[in-house]
Amino acid sequence: MTENNKAKEEKMEEKKSLENKIGDEDKKKEENVVENKEKTDKKSKIEKPKKDKAVAKGSGIHVSMKQCMYICSFIKGKSIDGAISDLGDVIKMKIAVPFKGEIPHRKGMMSGRYPINGSKEFINILKGLKGNVVVNGMDIDKTRISLASATWARRPLRRAGRKAKRTNVILEAMEIKK
Repeated sequence: MTENNKAKEEKMEEKKSLENKIGDEDKKKEENVVENKEKTDKKSKIEKPKKDKAVAKGSGIHVSMKQCMYICSFIKGKSIDGAISDLGDVIKMKIAVPFKGEIPHRKGMMSGRYPINGSKEFINILKGLKGNVVVNGMDIDKTRISLASATWARRPLRRAGRKAKRTNVILEAMEIKK
């Protein structure tokens, strides 16, 4: 019986030594986790540099190039909220967008039109630009639309070989320093 007791004691000692080794490894892992957390905390404490401009792009929007071009010139230099409210008034047919060419006269300008569908598309892009301004850490009150550009996009064929109208739009806002 003493031999069985000795065997049992040896097995118990082996289990204890294994538990100690496993416990030491767990402690090391916990220490590594704590060190990693400290490293990530240091990374998160590092502030990202403030960006000086925000960009929003609309690719292949279903608006004619002519309308986009004149809407871009209409909103350029305005604040984002001001441009959204002005385009809202265009949709309500209270303000006309100045166009050039043989177009009838409107109140307060030589000639203009009310591009409703184009204004709706631009409002969506302007809302995205506003979100990008906030994410970039810029002051929404001091930002102005500095670049508004419309270019041709891919023009897929419609029925009977007609080309559909598509336009790429790029809007860029910068913070004005007073």
